Amino acid sequence: MIFTIFITFLIIQRLAELYVSSKNEKWLLKNGAIEYGKEHYPFIVALHTLFIISLIVEYVLRDDVTVNFTLIVLFFVLIVIKVIVISTLGHYWNTKIYKVPGTRPFATGIYKYIKHPNYIIVICEIAIIPLAFGLYYTAVVFTLLNAIMLTVRIKKENEVLAM
Repeated sequence: MIFTIFITFLIIQRLAELYVSSKNEKWLLKNGAIEYGKEHYPFIVALHTLFIISLIVEYVLRDDVTVNFTLIVLFFVLIVIKVIVISTLGHYWNTKIYKVPGTRPFATGIYKYIKHPNYIIVICEIAIIPLAFGLYYTAVVFTLLNAIMLTVRIKKENEVLAM
């Protein structure tokens, strides 16, 4: 029951992020933004979709699932930090890489201290979510896949930020 509530919340949360991203994308395009990294974005979408599917499949296939409430609380702390990141970037926050010509990288809020706070949050989420339910295969496989994907993503984003 706890897993069902949690996974439902996670799916709604991810859809809400995509909604915010979509609204921000419209604003960015109206303001002359250029999209970068189009070639790898479908892989990011696939990774996150397969992550949720893997959580559900591994949960269903497991005989003994334990719930780690400390990790669930930590996940909700990460959501609070993600809200701060999204709020700091405002219209500039997106799941895609956009740059409005003439703008500079953010250096306020959490961005004074950390260059890519959203990716740190995602790294933690990919590990914490499955571990909260003892879903070790999903934790290991998607931590590795996410590391590969973020290597590509952060390289591209750093190139764009340097423009």
